[in-house]
Amino acid sequence: MSPDIPNEADHSIAARDIADVAAVEVITTAAVHLMSAAAVKCGLAEDAEEAGHLDLAEARILINALAGLVTSAAPDIGNQHARSLRDGLRSLQLAFREASVVPDPPGQGPGERLTGPVS
Repeated sequence: MSPDIPNEADHSIAARDIADVAAVEVITTAAVHLMSAAAVKCGLAEDAEEAGHLDLAEARILINALAGLVTSAAPDIGNQHARSLRDGLRSLQLAFREASVVPDPPGQGPGERLTGPVS
């Protein structure tokens, strides 16, 4: 069997490992990945524009996904976790607006149909 193809034992170990992780950790980890990717696509990385990472179309998709995750998970993960995720989401929404040559009208930016207008 090729070392690149996972076998049943690998799947069993992965399932057992993920079973030990609390839902809030899985959700916050996914949110952090979305935030990191969106930040780079919004041009917040040190050399994003020079390196060709600035991509507002991709950033919009990532921020929309993040808004959906944060909005739907907030009641279940508790205020402490939800607050920091909302703060990160809002910062990305503002960064997107700032990076846009033609900003979206209020309430129509990425994720704003779920979060309301961001200013």
